[in-house]
Amino acid sequence: MAVRGRNVGLIGAGQLGGAIGAALLRAGVVTQGHLWVATRSGPAGDLAAVPGVNWTTDVEMLVARCEVILLALPPAAGRALRFAGAGRLVVSVMAGVRIDELIAISGGARVVRAMSSPAAALGMAYSPWCAGAGVTEADRERVRALFSACGSTDEVPDESQIDVFTAITGPVPGFVAAFADAVQAYAQAQGVAPDVARRAVGQLFHAAGATLAGSERPAADFVQEMVDYAGTTAAGLEALRAAGLCEVVADGLEAARRRCLSIGRPEG
Repeated sequence: MAVRGRNVGLIGAGQLGGAIGAALLRAGVVTQGHLWVATRSGPAGDLAAVPGVNWTTDVEMLVARCEVILLALPPAAGRALRFAGAGRLVVSVMAGVRIDELIAISGGARVVRAMSSPAAALGMAYSPWCAGAGVTEADRERVRALFSACGSTDEVPDESQIDVFTAITGPVPGFVAAFADAVQAYAQAQGVAPDVARRAVGQLFHAAGATLAGSERPAADFVQEMVDYAGTTAAGLEALRAAGLCEVVADGLEAARRRCLSIGRPEG
């Protein structure tokens, strides 16, 4: 395996970093004793209870011991970081931090900008990534192995697409939960008990997500099937379209993408 048996360093063990670290260990991509984690105050988060994790507060020591470095810090903290990472593969899941900034942070050219989500802890994250000019094919195999442990992954050709995916797939449950909340609120307004409404809506989105994730068909095909059937769901879908659902969703996602461009910057 591209990573197995190698030391992997994780800088930052918050919700996202902890989820990725747990996924790597669970999948066996990083074996016990080969994961190093650097935080300012020592063991933290869910990873603190996981055996076989090496903890340090010394970033340079972690970098010296590891061949692959994962950066999972808040953007402002990440931009302030500097370490001697030349010769290492450096992979960042920090929102909005560009490839050129990652080169300055790490002092090396083998950098990858990615995005994932806390769903990595369940093996259900989608983790797109974009490679810098210095990344080799062997590096790409390592990145695929790392993010395949978290769920599914794709290399994208332009890092601006990472900003798009930060808005779309980074927040879990995020936008999906907002829509689910609206559906649950409707059910409760019709007299359905809150706990019943919660279970019904949770199962609806679980089943819909599994259906979409397990199919090669675009989501639009499923919508059109319902519209063509001309039943109860079709009436609801047509009303949502008439109300401008697509435009409202696009406005929300664009606002999230634009925030990605400024988050963690002095003016942001």
